[in-house]
Parts: sequence; C-alpha cells; structure tokens
Amino acid sequence: MNQKFLAGIVLLTGLLLSGVAAYYSIIGLTTIFSGAREAVVIMGCALEISKLVVVSWLYNNWQHVSFFIKTYMTLAVIILMLITSMGIFGFLSKAHIDQQLKLNIGISDEIKNINNKITDQTAILEDIDKQIGVIDKSVDKLISTGKAKSGLSASKSNKSSREELNTKREAKMQEILSLKEQKVSLESKYKQMEAEVGPIKYVAELIYGESDEKILDKAVRFVIIILIFVFDPLAIFLMLAFNITINRIGHYNMEFLAIDSENVMKKKRKKRTPREGIQGGDF
Repeated sequence: MNQKFLAGIVLLTGLLLSGVAAYYSIIGLTTIFSGAREAVVIMGCALEISKLVVVSWLYNNWQHVSFFIKTYMTLAVIILMLITSMGIFGFLSKAHIDQQLKLNIGISDEIKNINNKITDQTAILEDIDKQIGVIDKSVDKLISTGKAKSGLSASKSNKSSREELNTKREAKMQEILSLKEQKVSLESKYKQMEAEVGPIKYVAELIYGESDEKILDKAVRFVIIILIFVFDPLAIFLMLAFNITINRIGHYNMEFLAIDSENVMKKKRKKRTPREGIQGGDF
C-alpha cells in the first residue's frame, strides 16, 4: 500500500476517533458542570485540539527540548486523556442511569398508577351494579308478593334512575377498557426496554455469574471502563503512527534523492582516453 495513502487514512481515523471522543467527553462534562455549559464546551474543544498538537510536536522535537518541557507536556497529555475518559465515563453512565430510570421509575410507576386507577374504577363499577341490583330486587319483590301494580309503578319511577346508572356503568366500562389498553402499551414498552438491557445481563452473568440489579450496574461500569481505555488512548497512538509514517516517507524520499543525485553525477562524468599523439608535428 502507498505510504502516503496509508498516512492519510491513519490521520483521518485518528482525527475522527479523537473528535468522537471529544464530543462524548464534552457532553459528559457538561452534565457534571451544568452551570457553565458553554464554557465547558469551549474549554473542551480547545484542550482536545491542544492535546493532538502537543503529541505531534513532542514526537517531532523529542531530541531537541529540555527534560522539563518533555515532562510537563507528557504529563499534560496524560491528564487530558484522563479528563476525556472521565467525560466519556460520565456520558455513558448518564445514558445507563436514564435508561434505568425510565424502566424502573418512569414506565413501572405509570403501570402501577394505571393498575390503581383500574382498581378504583372497578370498585365504582361494582357499586353501580349493586345499586342497579337493589332497584331490580325491590321491583321483583313487589311483583312476587302480588303487588303487581305497585311493582310496575315502582319500575316506572325508578326507570330514570336505572337508566342514569346504566349510563354511568357504560362510561366506567369504557374508562376501564381505555386504562387497560394504556397498560398493555406501557407493558409492551417495558418489555422492549428490558430487551435492550438484555445483552448487559448476559455480560453480568458471564463476568459475575449472576445478573441482579447491583451486579448489572457493576457490569455496566466494567464495560464503560473497557471502552474508555481504548477510546482516547487509541486516538493518541494513531496520531503518533501518523507522525511515524510521515517521517518514514521523508526518510525514504531523502534516500531516493541522494541515490538519484549520485546517478546524475555519474552520467555527467566523461571517461578520459589517452592521447595517441601530439597534433601539430614533432619538435
């Protein structure tokens, strides 16, 4: 593969990885310092660019700078890598916490509230059914005792009350049906979110042998730590790889120029031949 093309790929990959790391890190840091969001964004961008510049400058000038400058700049790069990793850790941790809150507090609490509403409405519906039953029993009792006229008159007088109760009963039944539909929808969302958390449960079982809530949080932290250890450090090493490749290209070019100039000098040289005689006669 062409070395210049490879160097370009390494540079673009390193810049892309560094930019993504900086983006996630800045979002994570803004959640920690939410009172100065714009200042954190500006500071994070400046520090990320400075880190890449320092890495390239140190590599190319390592032999020409004092021990103090090398030590300070190396420590600065390491600290900036830790800050970037801390921001990424904050971002990913917040994403996990938000998901857990939606799962355990948001949706589950809504399902509990709907269950309570269904229970309340069912109790009201049962009370309405009892009232209708009382009206029907009173009329049936009058008819069964031979007081048909009284029963008919009672039925007519209670007709409006019974119709009103039936209307309330139908409304409550519709309300309960609507609540049950909401419950089914929320339970479906809950199962979907549980499915999203599913892979980390397998990771927790693989590492710790169980997958309860506390172990699940430990597994998430373990995965996040693995990610941050290969995120920003890899971007730094890609920048070093780019500088190494560029220096090798420059070294090869210098050797090529030296060999080429030597060949040119050889071509320009003319072979000297011995003179057979002296033109112009003998002395």
